[in-house]
Amino acid sequence: MAHYLIVNATITDPEMFAQYISAVGSTLGGHNLRVLVSTFDAETVEGESRGPRAVVIEGDDRDALLAWYRSPAYQEVIGLRLNSSDGFAILAAGL
Repeated sequence: MAHYLIVNATITDPEMFAQYISAVGSTLGGHNLRVLVSTFDAETVEGESRGPRAVVIEGDDRDALLAWYRSPAYQEVIGLRLNSSDGFAILAAGL
């Protein structure tokens, strides 16, 4: 069953986040993932958002997403995201 990694955040250090954006694409190689949403201007219509940054990545299943998330390549760059934004990431199963 398809699973989704959903990120919502505010960028706190644009220069460092730009480094993350430059580096993260290459970490996707070899993983069967699809970036469905990647925006800096998401609009909150209900509840409390952590910011206008939104990302949705689709994987074939939970294990596929976690294999990428836990990969050495992604772990090398994740600090750039964590140290330059304030937000959250969740895994959710599709229908």
